Amino acid sequence: MTIPRDEWLWGWDTTPGIVSVWAEESGQATVWRRPDGGALLTERAKFRPWVLLSSVDDLRAAGVRYQHDDGDANAPGIRVRELAGPGALRVAVSAERWNVLETAICRGASKRLGQRITRVQQLPRHERHVLPPEEQYLVATGRTYFRNLAFAQLQRLQFDLETTGLDPRVHRIFLIAVGTPHGDVELLEARGQDDHAEADLLRRFVTRVQQLDPDVIENHNLHGFDLPFVRQRAKQLRVPLPLGRLHHTALVERAAMRGVSSDRDGADERRVRLIVPGRECIDTLDAVRRYDFAARELPGYGLKAVARHFGLSGPARELIPGDRIHAVYASDPDRVRRYAAADVTEVAGLARILGGAAFALARMAPRRYERLADAGAATGVIDPLLVRAYLRAGHALPAHADGDGTVHSGAALYLFTAGVVQRVVKVDVASLYPSLMRAFRIGPVRDPLQALLFLVDQLVEQRLHAKQRAKEAAAGSDERFTQEAMSAAMKLVVNSAYGYLAAGDGLTRFADVHAANEVTRRGRETLLLMCRALAERGAQLIEADTDGVYFGVPDHWSEHDERAMVDTVAALLPPLVRLEFEGRYAAMLSHEAKNYALLTFDGRLQLKGVAFRSSRAEPYGEAFLRTAIARLLAGDVIGVRAAYLDTLTALHGRAVPTVDVASRVRLRKSPEAYARSRQQRREFAYEALWQSGRQQWAPGDRVRVYRGANGTGRVIDEVEDEARLDHDARDYDVAYYAALLRRTFAARLARAFHAHDFDLLFADAEQLPLFAPALETIRPVATREDDVWQLLEPEPLSTTGQT
Repeated sequence: MTIPRDEWLWGWDTTPGIVSVWAEESGQATVWRRPDGGALLTERAKFRPWVLLSSVDDLRAAGVRYQHDDGDANAPGIRVRELAGPGALRVAVSAERWNVLETAICRGASKRLGQRITRVQQLPRHERHVLPPEEQYLVATGRTYFRNLAFAQLQRLQFDLETTGLDPRVHRIFLIAVGTPHGDVELLEARGQDDHAEADLLRRFVTRVQQLDPDVIENHNLHGFDLPFVRQRAKQLRVPLPLGRLHHTALVERAAMRGVSSDRDGADERRVRLIVPGRECIDTLDAVRRYDFAARELPGYGLKAVARHFGLSGPARELIPGDRIHAVYASDPDRVRRYAAADVTEVAGLARILGGAAFALARMAPRRYERLADAGAATGVIDPLLVRAYLRAGHALPAHADGDGTVHSGAALYLFTAGVVQRVVKVDVASLYPSLMRAFRIGPVRDPLQALLFLVDQLVEQRLHAKQRAKEAAAGSDERFTQEAMSAAMKLVVNSAYGYLAAGDGLTRFADVHAANEVTRRGRETLLLMCRALAERGAQLIEADTDGVYFGVPDHWSEHDERAMVDTVAALLPPLVRLEFEGRYAAMLSHEAKNYALLTFDGRLQLKGVAFRSSRAEPYGEAFLRTAIARLLAGDVIGVRAAYLDTLTALHGRAVPTVDVASRVRLRKSPEAYARSRQQRREFAYEALWQSGRQQWAPGDRVRVYRGANGTGRVIDEVEDEARLDHDARDYDVAYYAALLRRTFAARLARAFHAHDFDLLFADAEQLPLFAPALETIRPVATREDDVWQLLEPEPLSTTGQT
């Protein structure tokens, strides 16, 4: 039978409107559907749990009888299907129940390996491939989520907790804000301050979720705080928590890279997230991180900051410091109610703005929607698509395997000019590495079906189609939103194809460092060809990498001149490699590769790279940088000096709030782990916790630490919003932060000036040289990196060995 290759991308079962799937090891699957966005339907189906193995040796060692798999889902006993091709995982084994299958395999493996094996996952990775039950079901049936369903047709609920503190072992929930699928906000409040009142609040919350029956539950940091907190409080108060659609099934743990510790004390380093069977739990923090990984434009990842960035909140938005919410509730409950209502309203808006990509991916990849929302695009999206494609084609899969020691050559990145350049253009090499893979048919050697290249081809075409349909749709319409989300999802996966190919240490089953190095070789070749052509036509090259090229243009050029030159250069590139005019800017500060600032023609400042935007950086320094860079790029050198002196004055007068000199740190060690390593190396953040009287924390917690006036570390508990603490002592070390301002933040402007001019601009007012030149004479500079520019020169012809 010939299998249509489109099924590799979309699956083959066209059942519409699936909004959630829950499968169990018993071979029972429950599927919830909302065809055309209407009433919810519940279906139950049988499936055969399955696993891929390298051989049937363990079944034979166990003395288990098995038969050929003829595709009958109701067939009894253990069934085996031999797969074609050279792959190592060449046997698909299934049974009516998972425990029957696992027991047989583990019994044989124990005999073969001479040790007790109780889980299939304990077998060497190159001998097996195991999926969670829901993915077994989706791969086997060819089903996917959300066919013929728009994002707006999902029933989405948001909830946010207000608690007396951050530790669910000792603190309580006193208010729960609920955003309903109809767009309303409901506030559930505890009717007292004891166990009975909180237990009653939890029961009312569970009842309301069941009544509203959402397909999706959303919040910001849902998996890091709200769900774990609710579960812990319900456990301590002995309140059942049937938040899902299967009332007999409690919340379920799953392993996750970004989750909470499986035990609150942090002794177990395993990270988990909680599943609500029958509903998809979406954490908008995942969407924010994924968005900013590409855009690099968000001011932070907290809800309030992101909501302001996207225009979801206004100046009247209620702000309360996190550790003051309960106290404010006691004296002004309406203020806290407004605060909580705004939280769920903003989460609903944020999920709609950023959630479309995961929604679109769920239409393709055989995974639950919530897993695609937090998965990496390579192992989380591409790998499931390839596994399904190979099994659908009846071909054996390659196993994960270590490389042969060949070093990956890495991506191309060139910094041609550092400093300040006026009138700058950016051109984008659209998906350079995937385009080169397509143009020169470069794929992994262990992919005989060329499935990866096929998926890349299809995804690029789907993206172009979606972009065109988005342009044709009305602004603000569901169709525009759907197509833009599809385009974003396709771009995300396409751009990860090269990373999937280049992954080392056996991280992906089709990794091929030799193929990846050929892609990067052609990438460097293409980038240098393009840069050479731009320079020959009058461009002042600044920076070039796989994301595109920045270059300066002559003052007298018009936008038409810029676009005409780009079109000319684009015609010189290999087929399928597209050069697009992406933007033009009034000025650019190039600090180092991938770290720069841009000033738009309408006066907006864009900062890129960790040198200018870092979650660990002290806010007072970043605020100085934004002001100073904006003035620098506008040609106001005196204004740069003024920004520096103003910041020093604010520090010395203690006008800078303490939170603005604190560095945001994520804790990676438990208290016990740090105590064990403390004698070898003392770390400022943990010492600050101890010196501030904090003895308990969990890995993954975030705190802000600062240096006190006596040099010791101090802690400000993480406050997501930017409200200021009423009792701010401002007891920080002024001299330290004044020195840090010059040493760390002002230093990022050093490439913009000659050394003596930089020293003058950032000298203390009392330490200026007696005969210092006037500040008005200082001009920003740009410096060519000559060793990089030499790469553009034609290589000399060698006469060695020629006749």
